Amino acid sequence: MKQTTYRVMTVIIFAIVVSAALLISACTQQPPQEFRVEDLGFRPNILWITCEDITPSLGCYGDSVADTPNLDQLAREGVRYTNAFSVAGVCAPSRHALITGMYPTSTGGHHMRTISNLVEDIPDYGVVLPPEVRCFSELLRAAGYYCTNNQKTDYQFHAPVTAWDECDFDAHWRKRPPGKPFFSIFNFITTHESRIWTQRWEPLLIDEAKVPIPPYFPEHPTIRRDVARKYSNIAEMDRQVSIILEQLKVDGLLDSTIIFFYSDHGGMLPREKRELYETGLRVPLLIRFPGKAMAGKVSDELVSFVDFAPTVLSLAGVDIPDYMQGKAFLGPHKANEPRTYIYGGRDRMDTEYDMVRAVRDKQFKYLRNYFPDLPYVQEIEYRKQMPIMQVLYEYDEKGFFEGVEKLWWRKTKPLEELYDLSKDPWELNNLADDPEYNEKLEEMRTALKTWQETYGDKGFVPEKEMLKEMWEGNTQPVTCTVEFKLEGNLLTITCDTEGSSIAWRFKEEGDPDQWYLYKNPVELSQPVVIEALANRIGYEDSGISYFEYK
Repeated sequence: MKQTTYRVMTVIIFAIVVSAALLISACTQQPPQEFRVEDLGFRPNILWITCEDITPSLGCYGDSVADTPNLDQLAREGVRYTNAFSVAGVCAPSRHALITGMYPTSTGGHHMRTISNLVEDIPDYGVVLPPEVRCFSELLRAAGYYCTNNQKTDYQFHAPVTAWDECDFDAHWRKRPPGKPFFSIFNFITTHESRIWTQRWEPLLIDEAKVPIPPYFPEHPTIRRDVARKYSNIAEMDRQVSIILEQLKVDGLLDSTIIFFYSDHGGMLPREKRELYETGLRVPLLIRFPGKAMAGKVSDELVSFVDFAPTVLSLAGVDIPDYMQGKAFLGPHKANEPRTYIYGGRDRMDTEYDMVRAVRDKQFKYLRNYFPDLPYVQEIEYRKQMPIMQVLYEYDEKGFFEGVEKLWWRKTKPLEELYDLSKDPWELNNLADDPEYNEKLEEMRTALKTWQETYGDKGFVPEKEMLKEMWEGNTQPVTCTVEFKLEGNLLTITCDTEGSSIAWRFKEEGDPDQWYLYKNPVELSQPVVIEALANRIGYEDSGISYFEYK
């Protein structure tokens, strides 16, 4: 009997010791070690997989309506960012920020859009940037990276040939020279707003009856179908992402590549796209590191699109230019302090002018409406093709809206809006007039003013006047023709235009679209014809000049 009791006591004591050890282990368990690119021993490849027009509507973000197994796995193997934001609710200003590391409101890239402009009395124009500004991919090329973009640009200026080794539907890291690290972008348009109507009658992958309808939409079969189409397109996009990831695995590059996945701005539906609400600015951001470093980590750090360019340069070991307005959030040049706020802007959309600015911290969103006499809903002809939009117009005309459904259809806007996102994620309860939030309101006003004073805000300048500042004499400036100078067998190529970049190639040799970025004199060893051109962002390219070496 005593022996049995002893055995029981021994088991109990052992269980207590094991439990205590497990508890101590759990309490002292360290978070995944911070990824240090310096520890790799090589320059990593960097891959951007991007899609269009989605909020974080993925399983890994808790929205399981669409089946997204590939992106969910990417999240498990990497870091999931919960506070990543575009600078605008549309693509062109957002992509302008991504490629430059600068706020479009500070550069003149804030209108949607400048290339293919729809305003009758304003010509198409590329934003003329300060002479020191480059597409960050050009800085990577100069540092020895092979850079490809498949295929969208939409930067508010024509993409210079110096920006990419390849920029077309066939662009791929697989064409790079042996031993070169790569930076590659693959952009999927499957989730673009237009696919709501162009794929309207395609089979749905999602049960219409099970899709969640945002509270600002009425219950209607057409609305339910469009929401189901949105989720169906997200599921299809996830499948396309898997193809790129599989190619990376097949090439044996998975653990030498840093993978980013994100959307070019928020959602595709009305009151999402073009707006500065969470549904217009907040994007998914997943980053997987070699060896699955920091796998499963979730970061609530505030990240803006202006931070992407400096972050990639930091990860690639390239110095970040002083003109960039973003903060690196990874790599050896990571900013000492994380962001306190992110900022966004809304200006002309196609033919319709407005001006709204947004400031957000981790809990509150502030909006300043500079034209409160204008309605929220603008007459965007492109968007009217969406079946859901046609239903909403009918509801507005017939007075069918109820409750919060009416908010977006008001004919005027309040001067200011303030939302507590922790309690009001749909941004339906404006707190700007609530005395309890006066201190927070003043804080956000000050943050907006400081941002505008720090970087400038060209939203206050009429577009015609802004263009006159960029184009002296209302004519697009032209990059000067390149000049050649041969010393021995070294060919130097120069251009007198301040801030210009030079591209060159061997005439009639290899890929006719392949241009090399000129960095150093070209060594010549046999008879050949060199052709070269110069460009500056926003300027018209110089013509092609030729040099014959005999």
